[in-house]
Amino acid sequence: MILRTDHQGAAEHGHRITAAIACHVARVGGTVDQLTQLLLHPEHEGGRHTRNIALRSGQSRALDYIRRVWASASDAISRTTALGSRHEAYEVLAALRDRIETTPWRGERGRTALRVLRAHLNFAEIAGGPLHHTSERQTAEEAGVSRTTLRVVYETVLKPGGWLRRLRVGHGREGSTWYLGDGTIPGHGDHALLSRFLSTQFPPDPALEEWTTPETATTADIDSTVLSHLMGHDAFAHHALGSAALLIISALHQHPHQTAAELVGTSSVSRATTYRTLKRLADHGLVQHTGETWTLAPRALEGFGIRLPDDAGNGHTLAQGWANIAEQHGTWGIAARRKDLHKAERAAYQEALDRLSEHRSKAVVIVRDGRQVLVPVPRPDEIPPTWHAPDGRVLDPVTGRPAADWRVATDGRLILITPADQRSYDELAAAHAEALSEWESVT
Repeated sequence: MILRTDHQGAAEHGHRITAAIACHVARVGGTVDQLTQLLLHPEHEGGRHTRNIALRSGQSRALDYIRRVWASASDAISRTTALGSRHEAYEVLAALRDRIETTPWRGERGRTALRVLRAHLNFAEIAGGPLHHTSERQTAEEAGVSRTTLRVVYETVLKPGGWLRRLRVGHGREGSTWYLGDGTIPGHGDHALLSRFLSTQFPPDPALEEWTTPETATTADIDSTVLSHLMGHDAFAHHALGSAALLIISALHQHPHQTAAELVGTSSVSRATTYRTLKRLADHGLVQHTGETWTLAPRALEGFGIRLPDDAGNGHTLAQGWANIAEQHGTWGIAARRKDLHKAERAAYQEALDRLSEHRSKAVVIVRDGRQVLVPVPRPDEIPPTWHAPDGRVLDPVTGRPAADWRVATDGRLILITPADQRSYDELAAAHAEALSEWESVT
């Protein structure tokens, strides 16, 4: 039995390899004819996916596929900026930071996506360029969100919006490889406003004769450096001040003395949420207003509030630091518990890898008539049914989660997929059967 998901994974992997080869040919000034010759060469391993298309669907279908891949690769290379020095890389990151700060991030999901993207920008600045390495746990701790929330904004906002690309999935102690984009996808226009369509902030129906444009402006203006310094505090967890307070504080730090109507545009926070957040910040003494304009308190960025003259007797609890605010809202310790959980998950994952590595052995070959013949290693016994997971995956008995390196064959035995082996499950099963047949014929 051949699983459909395995076919899909192998096809996606083959397409990524083909696209990478096409980008390399385009970058060195090659032509589509040279790419075609390269991919259809019978001894070129990188053209396996294209040759499979030719075998299944015909030569013309494979040529059409090559032309489409070449067009996409040529367009991507034409829009790529070659970075010749670290200074140029920092210029690219500075331009990206400006774009992030002037992009409206509407809705709760959009504001969370901004925190995650700013965490990736921090890692990119440390790495010295858009290409950087980080794990989901590191990013979640930097942004002050959970891994579940992190994955949601990855798949619904940042990846579809062209802000982030995962080039390689991390394994073991290595984090994933990411590349920061500029928030645009060729042929689809500006996707910076994608988060708005994934939130609840839709304009009313024109049939109701209500306003037909978003209440927030098409551009924002915040200080994302302030946001990155504050977003890891427990005080800005979802059930405390929240992400809306982060954006309003960042907008007020960028431009003091703004009215609530102006903050709606510069922070990309809806009108009702802006008024509600300003009141919450004022109750802690973190913002103050003169007439209709609002400013930050002198030590607001440190989490210390001041009492306003007209607040006497209102019973407001002034903030005495971000930890104090988190205690008042019942969110103190969330970041520490999240780090402890991630530490335990890392330890369990490493222990599982160590247990699996005990069963790995080096390949043994014999030389027969000038060629090497693989000696098939004894395969493990059948595994208990409780270890089976959907789609042929294996549940690790230590962590109770699917192990990425293992699959269950149709005979109920295990097949190991190592990090260095990029073959699909079907290819591994076929390779094992071929090696076993060859070994039996030799012996």
